[in-house]
Amino acid sequence: MSNGYNPYTKAPSLQASSSSSAVSEPLYGFLPRHVKAAQVTKAIEHDINPFTKQPHTSQYKKILEGRKKLPVFAQMEEFYKIFNENQIIVMVGETGSGKTTQIPQFVCYSDLPHTKGKLVACTQPRRVAAMSVAKRVADEMDVSLGKQVGYSIRFEDMTEPGTTFLKYMTDGMLLREAMNDPDLKRYSTIILDEAHERTLATDILMGLLKALAKRRSDLKIIVMSATLDALKFQKYFSIHSAGDKVAPLFKVPGRTHPVEVFYTQEPEPDYVEAAIRTVLMIHRAEDPGDILLFLTGEEEIEDACRKIKLEADDLLNQDPSSVGPLICIPLYSSLPPQQQQRIFDPAPSSRGDGPPGRKVVVSTNIAETSLTIDGIVYVVDPGFSKQKVYNPRIRVESLLVSPISKASAQQRAGRAGRTRPGKCFRLYTEKDFMTELEEQTHPEILRSNLANTVLELVKLGIKDLVRFDYVDAPAPETLMRALELLNYLVALDDEGNLTPLGAIMAEFPLDPQMAKLLIISPEFMCSNEILTIVAMLSVPNVWLRPPNQRKEADAAKAMFNHPDGDHLTLLNVYNNYRQNSKDKNWAWTNYLSSRALAQADNVRAQLERTMERYEVELVSTQDERKLYDNVRRALVCGFFMQVAHKEGEKNGYMTVKDNQVVGLHPSCGLDAQPEWVLFNEFVLTTRPYIRTVTTVKVEWLAELAPNYFDPKEFKDGETKRALLKAFNKKSGKRDAVEDGRKAKKAKNYR
Repeated sequence: MSNGYNPYTKAPSLQASSSSSAVSEPLYGFLPRHVKAAQVTKAIEHDINPFTKQPHTSQYKKILEGRKKLPVFAQMEEFYKIFNENQIIVMVGETGSGKTTQIPQFVCYSDLPHTKGKLVACTQPRRVAAMSVAKRVADEMDVSLGKQVGYSIRFEDMTEPGTTFLKYMTDGMLLREAMNDPDLKRYSTIILDEAHERTLATDILMGLLKALAKRRSDLKIIVMSATLDALKFQKYFSIHSAGDKVAPLFKVPGRTHPVEVFYTQEPEPDYVEAAIRTVLMIHRAEDPGDILLFLTGEEEIEDACRKIKLEADDLLNQDPSSVGPLICIPLYSSLPPQQQQRIFDPAPSSRGDGPPGRKVVVSTNIAETSLTIDGIVYVVDPGFSKQKVYNPRIRVESLLVSPISKASAQQRAGRAGRTRPGKCFRLYTEKDFMTELEEQTHPEILRSNLANTVLELVKLGIKDLVRFDYVDAPAPETLMRALELLNYLVALDDEGNLTPLGAIMAEFPLDPQMAKLLIISPEFMCSNEILTIVAMLSVPNVWLRPPNQRKEADAAKAMFNHPDGDHLTLLNVYNNYRQNSKDKNWAWTNYLSSRALAQADNVRAQLERTMERYEVELVSTQDERKLYDNVRRALVCGFFMQVAHKEGEKNGYMTVKDNQVVGLHPSCGLDAQPEWVLFNEFVLTTRPYIRTVTTVKVEWLAELAPNYFDPKEFKDGETKRALLKAFNKKSGKRDAVEDGRKAKKAKNYR
């Protein structure tokens, strides 16, 4: 035996396991991808942390006892057998089985990525889950978050190159990494978690990884799902051409107790009000146990939390002997990480001899499968969630409050049976559950604008988008719309090849229109301002509008309004925030969200670094009037496909080409009703609205997007007449210049 170093442990080779250094080396004798559960269990129970070489903390042992009770822990032996023998495995484990936290750790003990400069990736569809799970796993492995275990989400990278070997990340981030490294060479194993959610990025990753597995036999892939439609994934990943061999299935049972389900007798007209009523009824009448209420978005959740808290405090003051104290904790994606962690806080303790306290978590569908909250005994399910809906004919993508699927309803009910038998209160009728709800949630790829995805795929070198191996292929019309948009933006040429501009656009973690806007802004001498506007559009709403102070909030907003439009108003707000030293109190006094503004500041700094990398200059115009015109002209270069023309009634606009009748959203700050406007988004609430609107001039459309606004492409009507006038004026100017040149030439010849 040579006297070199053992390549797997970076420790001296050992003659016999009884030698003293073997005792201090928990990974002694480990052969990558040939490890057994007994070895791993021994290493996990060792006094020395194998990844930091430090003694374990007392907290580690305490957490370990809890981990051992997880269903997946009992099946470690079976996992290693199937993992060692197969390149791709599909795993089904109910929410709460421990798959998201434990499987990546099991893989680390098998791959030993830290000894080879590799990483294990575990993707999550939601940023909240990526951050929350990474923190939990860092605690379980007794390491610092951001060191050995980290996370990566859009605009935030909490990893350390050379140290991090287990990385939780959003599926979109791994897709972006693949653009610059199609073989994903840094990774030894890639785990796609929550595959049942069928997000756009996870679906595309499945296609890429299926092809990559054939090129990289050393890469292992685990597809994890919480629902039982695993056969579809197994068939999809049957890459070894030996007949019909499907990818093997590894199944872990959940820890579930029976859940009693209740329906309403009649449909509820107002589901939020019914949900609040149900939560308070449970608090008054049911045994101790925490409550999980599903609602659809931030505003709804914050509103419900406030109302529940007020009512519960009233109850407590009236009758402290029959109800305990109650805390209400919100959970949605734009909450900062510290506040997200509050969902794991214990319920409040009882007052004196009164009943025990209760915790209510009010969450979006993130608590459906992504995060497990212990102690939940009651679930209130109104049956709705916000879902992306795309209509390629009118090019409109909206988030609509829509009924959930049966699969989602079952997941929600299952949350109540984690710790003991529970109850689920569905705020819809049993008949509606049976007849109205779809079986499964539609894959996002079938209901999304694919412009971003197509740009990423073309950057990855995938030209034939129709023949790409999708799990579910999108409609050809949706692909055509995406190609058309990218062609108009000059990101793709007429043959569908990436242009130099398109190659840079793909590097920005933004929608194609925003990326184009940022890259061309130096030509208009306003890249500093456009950078700010793009950052402000990339974060949650900055305006606070508390229900009991709407008048004051609207008055505060009016102080920032710019007469030319909402994009310039956002610029005003950010500049004022900077001038006031990013003061939280200043933000609060002006009804602005300091959290969203701080996020915008961070996003701006990150985008600035990307601009520097691709030599996009940061410039400004000193003359203020000229500056605002330049900003609006630059906006036209990015958003010329989102323009509307004033038609007919007051506040009535018609979107150009798609001919949708829309109104200006009530939040719009324009004083007048300009003839032409450009908008950032189309929203469907009580009626179709356009939101974040800025006035533009028709001659800019003719000058900056002549192909798109060619009058020949338009039907007769007000829009066509206005465009013809602008084009004639433009060609008239050209002719006048030309005539002037000719006259000058003739004079010189005389």
